Parts: sequence; C-alpha cells; structure tokens
Amino acid sequence: AYHVDQDTALQTLLKVLSVVPRTEVLEQTPNYIHAISKSRIFKFVDDVEFYFPANESVIHVRSASRVGESDLGVNRRRVEQIRLALRDLNI
Repeated sequence: AYHVDQDTALQTLLKVLSVVPRTEVLEQTPNYIHAISKSRIFKFVDDVEFYFPANESVIHVRSASRVGESDLGVNRRRVEQIRLALRDLNI
C-alpha cells in the first residue's frame, strides 16, 4: 500500500529501482513497470513487475526467475528491500 498519489508512487519506485544493483527498467506505462535484475555471478535474469491498479493505493508485485527451480530466496529479498526503501521514503 502507498499513501501518496499514484504518479508520485510510480516515480519514486522508478528512482528506487535505479539504485538496485544490476537492475534495468525495460517497460514503463502510467500503471505498470517491467524491470529485469541479473544475478551477480552467473548473470541469471529475473523479471520484476509492478502493477498499479486504478482506484487502489496498492502496488502488485511479481518477481520470478527465468530459469531454474529455485533462486534461494533472491527474488523475495530483492522485493523486500524495495518495499523497505519505499516505506523509508514515506510512500
């Protein structure tokens, strides 16, 4: 959940993503962001998606590895770091 207008939340999320290591935004619309993150050693690619539904002050998140059966919790930790960063920025 966020406590500002949708555009401010989206722009703040983009700023947060710009400092997440090895992460690049591929697509952005007024209510959607698709980014990829690459692992440090093997350069595995993870998709990270954020959706801002109309008339709701929440961000839906999906983060998934493109290969393998387990990422050893990397996606969960990344999303949690992003959530904490947004909270620290009072979003």
